Amino acid sequence: MTMTRLLPSREDEDMLETISRFAASEMAPHVAENEESGTFPREVIGKLGALGVLSLPHDEAYGGSAMDDEVALQVVEELARTWATVGVAVTVHWASVHPLWKWGTDEQRKRWLPDLIGGDLLGGFCLSEPEAGSDPGSMKTTATRDGDDYVISGTKAWITHGGDADFYTVMARTSDDGARGISCFLVPGDAPGLTAALPEKKMGLTGSRTSQVQFDHVRVAADRRIGAEGKGLSMALDALDTGRLCIAAVSTGLAQAALDQAAEYARTREQFGQPIIDFQGVSFLLADMSARTSAARALYLDAARRKDRGVPYTRLAAEAKLFASDAAMGVTTDAVQVLGGAGYTKDYPVERLMREAKIMQIFEGTNQIQRHVIGRSYR
Repeated sequence: MTMTRLLPSREDEDMLETISRFAASEMAPHVAENEESGTFPREVIGKLGALGVLSLPHDEAYGGSAMDDEVALQVVEELARTWATVGVAVTVHWASVHPLWKWGTDEQRKRWLPDLIGGDLLGGFCLSEPEAGSDPGSMKTTATRDGDDYVISGTKAWITHGGDADFYTVMARTSDDGARGISCFLVPGDAPGLTAALPEKKMGLTGSRTSQVQFDHVRVAADRRIGAEGKGLSMALDALDTGRLCIAAVSTGLAQAALDQAAEYARTREQFGQPIIDFQGVSFLLADMSARTSAARALYLDAARRKDRGVPYTRLAAEAKLFASDAAMGVTTDAVQVLGGAGYTKDYPVERLMREAKIMQIFEGTNQIQRHVIGRSYR
């Protein structure tokens, strides 16, 4: 069954149709091979950059499209529906640009933003550390002022695009004042002293490189600090609000892909002389999968519309990420069940979708952290 979207304008519909055709022609033929070999699809990201996808949320003055989140996130969902690695890559790039775009000076934006969102460069976002994941305020990476420079030393962990990124947005400690002692820096990917460890060996999303990034006295000019000293953590948390919506969109794309695969299989697989979709046990599974997917989409779009209108959306972003990632885990698991033994083999993509869905419950703050954010909003 073809999924229909309600979009604000005909232009938005045409753009989503372009993305859908691109995904079918330029992405779908390479998913299985790249995920099996652990190869990052940099060429695909470059082509998306040429289409303007890497610059969708950003101001037109700097080469962006100034697209509302309501539409941009559906682009992410459509990409993730075909290839989660690509959907995640786009959202991580957006997060990497976010502090410069929102808090950079006019001079900084004019100097760096056009190149960073122009389509040729890829970003990485360096917040987590080996001992500072859910509690980023306890990070130990330091940025020490030395004349007109800062010298950054420490190790960042779980960095998407670690070793592949052309630039990193790095949170580092500039004072001992706890969460208020963290600042934000824009660091070139080829800076002397910056190295990436070997990629993590993950259960899913294997086409996306994740690694530690090490800073060994990396010297950056003071004008590469974004915002005032001590404001880095608040920037990171703001980026995480948007990032949670992005992961909700990716999760919804995964769920939709699993539902599509399961429904197609159930229509063509026959047992006892009839398609298995005619059996109530299977049709009820598909009905629940469909309801979860539609609810996940509605929740992230509600939060996105609030964000577009300047209405507080932090709680809704956490709810969307929590619900959509749990939905993706449930829907992909049920898809394997619909396919039975075939679903447990690599002959069909549903087992990969299930493995990819698991990380969505961990990305951008675990779902336990999301529950903390939601519960705290009622205090």
